Order: sequence, then C-alpha cells, then structure tokens
Amino acid sequence: MSEQRQQPVAVPGNRSGTRLPHHTVAGIGAGPANLSLAALGEREIPGGVRLYERRSSAAWHPGQLSEGTRLQTSWLKDLVTLVDPTNRLSFLNYLVAGGRMYSFINAQYAEIPRLEFARYLAWAAGELGTVRYGSPVERIGHTGAGAAGRFVLHGPDGPVATADHVVLGLGTRPRVPACFEDLAADGLVLAERLHARLRGAAVLPYQPAVVVGGGQTGAESVLELIQHGFRDIRWIGRRNWFAPMDDSPSANDFFRPTYLRFFHGLPAEVRQRYVAEQQLTSDGISLSTIQQIYQLNYEMYLREGRYPVMLLPGRDVVRACERDGQLVLWCERDWGGRERHAAPLVVIATGREAADLPLAPELLALMELDEAGQPVLEADYSVRWKYAEHNRLYVQNRSRTGHGIADPNLSLLAVRAATILNSVLDREAYVIRDEHVSTAWL
Repeated sequence: MSEQRQQPVAVPGNRSGTRLPHHTVAGIGAGPANLSLAALGEREIPGGVRLYERRSSAAWHPGQLSEGTRLQTSWLKDLVTLVDPTNRLSFLNYLVAGGRMYSFINAQYAEIPRLEFARYLAWAAGELGTVRYGSPVERIGHTGAGAAGRFVLHGPDGPVATADHVVLGLGTRPRVPACFEDLAADGLVLAERLHARLRGAAVLPYQPAVVVGGGQTGAESVLELIQHGFRDIRWIGRRNWFAPMDDSPSANDFFRPTYLRFFHGLPAEVRQRYVAEQQLTSDGISLSTIQQIYQLNYEMYLREGRYPVMLLPGRDVVRACERDGQLVLWCERDWGGRERHAAPLVVIATGREAADLPLAPELLALMELDEAGQPVLEADYSVRWKYAEHNRLYVQNRSRTGHGIADPNLSLLAVRAATILNSVLDREAYVIRDEHVSTAWL
C-alpha cells in the first residue's frame, strides 16, 4: 500500500470551516464485524481503523442478554483467533485480563452466555480506543478523483471525517411482517425489547401471550415469558416444525474459508439454491434451547395438568388488528384454512434484515448494482465502482447469496476482516490457512 495521508484535510461543503480528520480506513458501525477489522488492523493500518458508531456506548443486542441465552457459535470464533491467535484482543486474553479464566473453565459451558460475548466485545472496543460513540454517519459521499479522491463521512450536522477506504459493518434491524407495520398497539413488542418490557411488570399467570417467529429469537422469547410467570403462551412459526440448527460436522464445513472460496465461484442461480438448502445450518434453534422449552413444558404439565406453551407450526400471520385491548391475529395454515388468536401481548420475533446503506445518490450512481439495486461485491467484499482503484468501499454482513450462508453471522468474523485488510494493503498481511479438508466440493 502506498503511503497514506494522515493529516486533516479541507472538504468542500464543510460549513464549520474546520479541517476534518482523515483516516486511512474508517469503519461505519462498531459491531463484531468492524471490531474484528479494527482488532486485526491495529498493527497494520497507519493510525488504526477508526470506527464511527451511532450508539452512545458499547452494546450488542442489549435487549437479548437475559439469563440462559447462549451464543450459537464457538468462542474460538472470536474477533481474531481464527487468523491471529496471539492477538491481544482474543477472547482468551479477555478472560485472563479479567481474572476469570478458571471460573469460566470450571463452569463447563457447551455454549457461552451471550452476555459474556457482549462484555468481551465492549472490552475489546475499550482496549482499541478507536471507536467514536455517539457519532452516527448518515451519508457517505466522495470527492476528487484518482489519487486525490477520498470518501466524505457526513453526520447529522455535516461532514465529520474523510477516509481513503471505508468499511460498512452496519448489522441488522428487526424484520417486521407487513401486517404489523402500521399497528401502533401498546401490546405489540419487538423481541429485543421484551426483557425491558417485562422487568418489574406484574403478570397474571394465565393471561395469554403470543410469540410470532419460529427461530432462535422466538424460542428465547418463549423462555423469557415462562421465566416471568406466563402460563398461556402460543408460539407461532411458519415452518411445519420448530427446526433445530444443524450443528453437525458436515454442516460446519459450510463455515470455513475453503468452502467460501468454492461458493463464490459458483453461478448465481446455484448459490441461491445452496443458501436456501443450507438455511438451518445458520437460522435454526439451538438444540439445547428447544430441549429446555420441551422439558419445562413437560414438568409444568406434571405440576399443573396443562402445558404452558402451545406450539403452533405451519402458520403464517397474515392479518392483525387491535380490539378491546387485545391484539387479534389471523393465521393461514399450510394445510388450508385460517385460525384466529387473541392476546394482550404479542412478541414479534420474525428474524432480522440488513440495515440500509448510507450511500449518497451520487456515490451510488457510480456503482455496479445487482437486480435488487444493491452494490455488487467482489470476492474481497469490495464494491465494484468507478474509483475502486484508489478508494475502496467494503460491505460486511449482507452478501449471503454472494459469499455463503456464513456471511451475516459470527462464524467467519476474523477471516472476513483479514480478507478485507489484505485487500486494503494490497499484500497478504494475514495468511488464511485452511489446507486439510476432507470434503471435496470440486
């Protein structure tokens, strides 16, 4: 990589008149994806990777850290270990630095608490010291051309910085079915807000509640309701069963660099089919979670003569309204017909979707777009656009059909970050090794 500008620069349209800070690499969002980038880039990028985060402090799914929630990915797949196990920001070093290594080992977790991983991420962000919290970037533009070009990051009050290269790690937002979008009912709660909603609330045990969504988040919402005393819970899922995640050895082969390289070379229609077929290797329910629900259901049946949770698979909620303090839902059933459910509390746990990209229209106009109007990404996660030779824009977490089923989740955090850094630096700063593979895809 050629020598990079590190001095503040003037930007046209900067009404404050101050010279803006300039970064070799700036990341938008300080979730796990960009924290991995910053951790691995600490020694390689002049000035480090500066991250701009809209939240006022470190947080990772703050509404979904209640007791019993577990990470679905091995703690070895932390921010750095898969490519740089001696990095100071590894999960093991976090445990040692906090004096909890032996307590953690003796707890014998098969899957670690999600709260532990959230605290690890906050620790890593603090150690890095390159995260600017409370600094939303609402629009990314570009000025100049060739070697003089740079990205311009705009906050609510105008430009805040410029950068040679930008990495978007914006994460996701809750997906809300169309029938709920215009329903402003007090009893309608997003899963990520359920814990706060129930904290300190009085519960009538046989007051009904409905959970919509048959995945991991829906399962955790059911457990949250049980723990808070609810005994009439209806759990609605679109699949014809509440499917556990496939965590078998062969399924985990989809979450390794060798498979990623194979997958990226496939024709688009084959990639789309494979992602659909592999859905349950990523989006299913942890076996321990579904077992816990069934066991609690059975034990409470022994005590009370009724199941607290009624599982309702094969149903799609197509209409919702509020009547007399109740939320009323109509479901279409896979085998035909409709049914109606009513409850004062309905939890929406229907998955997540990618956040909007904060790209200025004039910047977007310089990019190659796919059929869905999204930027086309190269194998190194860079956007295919006019000035990519000098200014590269990378996008994390939103290329499942381009980079495989692992792309939006935590499994290949460090591998993806290393790939991006190697691209920025135009050299192999990190060797991604995955040489002994017993599955032959080609």
